[in-house]
Amino acid sequence: MEKQRGIVFTGGEGPDPQIIRRIIDGLEAGALLVAADSGLILAEAAGLRPDWIIGDMDSVGSVPGGEDRLCSYPPERVIRHAADKDYTDTELALSLLWEKGCDEAWIIGGGGGRIDHLFGIRDLFEREKFPRRWITAAEDIYCADSAAGGSLTVTLEQGGVVSVFLLGGGPWKAESKGLKWPLDNVHWERGLYGLSNVAVAPEVEIYVKQGRFMVLLEGIWRHT
Repeated sequence: MEKQRGIVFTGGEGPDPQIIRRIIDGLEAGALLVAADSGLILAEAAGLRPDWIIGDMDSVGSVPGGEDRLCSYPPERVIRHAADKDYTDTELALSLLWEKGCDEAWIIGGGGGRIDHLFGIRDLFEREKFPRRWITAAEDIYCADSAAGGSLTVTLEQGGVVSVFLLGGGPWKAESKGLKWPLDNVHWERGLYGLSNVAVAPEVEIYVKQGRFMVLLEGIWRHT
């Protein structure tokens, strides 16, 4: 059975519009699109109309013409929350995807800007239900979990930078092909990470045997 994928567009730096469009058009089964507040601007720049818009709308509402953007959608598709709330707009958008039956979620946007927002998105990958991919203007970030298949294969130019970080409570074990410094014999423990590894083959393969890892590819959209 084909997985139902959902994509959250969120505020912050995202890929160029043509790259976003290429990502969406390349999905054979399509995806449910949700804009978290000003993520609507990012989605519309790529010629996309999200299925849902959710958040307190403080960011998109402060942009000239922002309310007109919102009014162009059916009212039942625009879910407004108070500014004083317990969850970020990105969290609300992810929760909506899970509620609508999606079993895989990606985040597009959210790069740059305030570091607390970056840390907040990063910590979403620690949860029981977590995004599988996060695409910013300069990074393509994957989450690989042993309980969810655990394999990752990416294509990038030789010399492309690959960094690996730990998620969850461990233990952690991984193997790799195509990296200058293989992950096979690394004894992972809390506080350890693999920074600025290098691709030495057209394809990099990472196999997560135990635990959960975040794999960050720098500048991947300049390579593919």
